[in-house]
Amino acid sequence: MHEAAAHPAPPAAPDAAAGAAPIMTPRARRQGIRNAFERAAAHYDEAALIQREICSRLRAFAVGLDLQAGVSIDDTVLDAGCGTGFGFAELDQLCPGTTRIALDLAPSMLAQAGRRHERARARTNRAQSATAAACAESARAHDAGGSSGLLAVCGDLEHLPLASGRIALIWSSLAIQWCEPGRALAECARVLAPGGVALVATLGPRTLWELREAFALIDGARHTIDFHSATAWVRAAQAAALTPIAHETLELHASAPDLRGLLQDIKRIGAATVDGGRRRQPLGRAAWTRLQDGYERHRRSDGRLPATYEVILLALRKPAPSPPSR
Repeated sequence: MHEAAAHPAPPAAPDAAAGAAPIMTPRARRQGIRNAFERAAAHYDEAALIQREICSRLRAFAVGLDLQAGVSIDDTVLDAGCGTGFGFAELDQLCPGTTRIALDLAPSMLAQAGRRHERARARTNRAQSATAAACAESARAHDAGGSSGLLAVCGDLEHLPLASGRIALIWSSLAIQWCEPGRALAECARVLAPGGVALVATLGPRTLWELREAFALIDGARHTIDFHSATAWVRAAQAAALTPIAHETLELHASAPDLRGLLQDIKRIGAATVDGGRRRQPLGRAAWTRLQDGYERHRRSDGRLPATYEVILLALRKPAPSPPSR
């Protein structure tokens, strides 16, 4: 799962007062997130260009730190917030042959991820049939490594339904920003084996700053979720007894020919506003015109409107116990 929030393009209706929605309980908020991604699952892949790029950046980040070296074929890897399974291909390159757990809050996302996995298996099987000898050898490695199996688990990153101390590597790309940092990272620390590593891609405070700036021209409501800084994530990790190995911040940009298309792409990936303080009424014509005019100042020289994503990459390790002193 994945990133931020915005209202879709408005219907043709009179401008309305921007009353704020009531603050949601944690349980209602989690249910709202689940429902949004349930609705988005079928068409998520069509709009998720930034998500694929961030998965690739997270793998390169791990390779640069040589973090895959400590993961063996007998280890278990968790894709936490797997969505439709973008991370599977990256994990196949990062730690091939490992036992894989795919976890997501939305059952429909898990179903899409399962279909992606089956398509990848089918391609592998066709490639293996090039010669009988190659097929037999590859099949033996496939069965031994466990890569043919994918355990799909519907669950919440803030309450992982997994045993403690069993996971060698957690991979989480654009999911943890929907969580309370302390709770999610404490759960990561709990399920990681001693010496295990969490690789996390999340979003920082500059994400969708253009959208917030434009919406500020028409109301004082919230139009994105809250994003935490890299420093805040590092502090939360340390509080959860995880050791930060490295962190990196970069900016990527989505784009569309017009604001309506940009907001529709955000909606298509399930990023609906679910927190309290959001605008309850749809925008009317006058507000929509002001919003468009406000965003227009960001149009690039190539004629497209950008949306900034501040990407934070984190590598966190669960300390191994110290050997007993003699």
